[in-house]
Amino acid sequence: MNTVKHLNDSNSQPSRKKPYRFWTNPSIAAVFLATLLATYLDLLLVGKDIYKFPMRPIPNIFSINIGFTLVVLPVLIFVFLRVMDQLNKWGKAGLILFISLLMPIFERLAEVMGWFEHAENWEHLYSFFGYLLFLSFIYSFYSWMAKRKG
Repeated sequence: MNTVKHLNDSNSQPSRKKPYRFWTNPSIAAVFLATLLATYLDLLLVGKDIYKFPMRPIPNIFSINIGFTLVVLPVLIFVFLRVMDQLNKWGKAGLILFISLLMPIFERLAEVMGWFEHAENWEHLYSFFGYLLFLSFIYSFYSWMAKRKG
């Protein structure tokens, strides 16, 4: 067994191995935050009867679609962050705008497929602005974490 020893005449301190903390990784922290926010927003809006998920895993326990919130959304946010890292500031703004414009279309498709239902007074424009704010906030948090880390 080999052991690394600290040199007595060295001015440097022996380095201690820091434990890995997942929240120090900007991507993981941002995905975790996005998942928490989406879960609580879904719980709030479903609780206020603004929308509902007729088809969802374990419907007798969960009022929200945990399959989307805990599996699909984290994967999509991770991909979103990887793509954002490749873009300049105008590309980033364009991507957030493009995704936000697509979300009302995907919501409408989910409604047609029976996965999602909105209240009668719902306007899909709300989803556009909601995703615009959500994605901007998540990317801002991710950027802040990345700057803070290194």
